[in-house]
Amino acid sequence: MDIPLRTYATMQDRPAPLCYSRTWENGVSSIGDARDAVADLLGRARPAPDRRSVQDAQLVVSELVTNAAKHAPGPCALRLELLPGSTALRVCVTDTSGKPLRQRPPDPRRVGGHGLRLVSKLAAALEVTRLARGKRVTATVPLTGATAL
Repeated sequence: MDIPLRTYATMQDRPAPLCYSRTWENGVSSIGDARDAVADLLGRARPAPDRRSVQDAQLVVSELVTNAAKHAPGPCALRLELLPGSTALRVCVTDTSGKPLRQRPPDPRRVGGHGLRLVSKLAAALEVTRLARGKRVTATVPLTGATAL
């Protein structure tokens, strides 16, 4: 497998990653805003990700932000970072809950409680970092480039 290498003379020569961040002080005003932020950020990616990748990333963001809004008592934050070459989207959601994530066993008769299982299937990596006040959940969602017609 050939791995392309890029060399930059200085850190200033390195292209800045495409990022988005937002903090909600009293819960999330709209999960739709978080999904829209993903679509907007990925719309500027080059190469452009395919539609399915954008939808997968939107679903991951929606689930993680919804969990933060539902289970954490205070402010939460969202950070999106497009990795070099538009190969993946790193999604970080920070909340004030110290409770660990809990993936519930599958139950097709249960309404709700399936989000973390979906995130685990769609993300190439899922990591939880404990913070002094709360936690940060980071999911890395792989992106597949759009094919030319």
